[in-house]
Amino acid sequence: VSLDAAKVINVTPRYARLRAGANGSAKGQIIGWENIELISDRPLETMLKEFKQLKKEYPDRILIASIMEEYNKAGWEELIDRVEQTGIDAIEVNFSCPHGMPERKMGAAVGQDCALLEEVCGWINAKATVPVWAKMTPNITDITMPARVALSSGCEGVAAINTIMSVMGISLDTLRPEPCVEGYSTPGGYSCKAVHPIALAKVMSIAKMMKSEFNDKDYSLSGIGGVETGGDAAEFILLGANTVQVCTGVMMHGYGLVKKLCEELKDFMKKHNFKSIEDFRGVSLQYFTTHTDLVRRQQEAIRERKAIKKGLQSDKEWTGDGFVKETESMVSN
Repeated sequence: VSLDAAKVINVTPRYARLRAGANGSAKGQIIGWENIELISDRPLETMLKEFKQLKKEYPDRILIASIMEEYNKAGWEELIDRVEQTGIDAIEVNFSCPHGMPERKMGAAVGQDCALLEEVCGWINAKATVPVWAKMTPNITDITMPARVALSSGCEGVAAINTIMSVMGISLDTLRPEPCVEGYSTPGGYSCKAVHPIALAKVMSIAKMMKSEFNDKDYSLSGIGGVETGGDAAEFILLGANTVQVCTGVMMHGYGLVKKLCEELKDFMKKHNFKSIEDFRGVSLQYFTTHTDLVRRQQEAIRERKAIKKGLQSDKEWTGDGFVKETESMVSN
């Protein structure tokens, strides 16, 4: 939400889908989703009323307000004051929307500029009386840089990732980009299952930074990107996330996805005898290393076990015509 919803004007269509299969076959599974949607165009008063109603109906549940505002200290302070009056439990600050909003020095325009991010986080944390999370943009060379700034500036945690700047595709019939609005389009934010591996890498980088530079138990990390199953959620937690978020998955499959996801996550925990999220949070971080170290480890293992070679060991062994089978021999899953 923002102070002045009247400035937010959305268009239709505002979504485009990427399907698996040749040329994005209409029958293929949806693996990618692009949106050129801005933040909510619903009036702030409406949102505040609904926040109050939610807390009244579900007083024992956590309600987090996602907010975004222009580069204006007084505006941020007013917005924080108004959302806090509804009884919300925490605030997530959107410093990461990649399209539309940066034109007004909002969203990723702040998240990609560490000096600007530090200043705005300072305003927010000086005003807020509830925990604040900063939502990170993946559209940056090193995502740990803004995450570090956010935590150092008083944020209790970070959330990652927001959508990835993209062009979904071009219609081979009309030669126009998708989603097409009156014959034109604009780059938008990419989400859905296809971004999950990218999101995992970004979360892993942030988690390792938090572990080495901050007391990660004093801060929190929320994993976002391509979460549709309990397994997807478990992967984020194994890489250090305290919580996960779902948006595109629910848009595609409905709210029933959440209950199924929770049941699948419980099954995963039961399988491994985990009693709580903390039992397995960050467990997989220890298994990441450098490529140089991977080479050293494999060379030592080969010397020790003298195992039968599986897969190509050097570029000299490529035959050329058999590269498909040779590539397959080196896949681990």
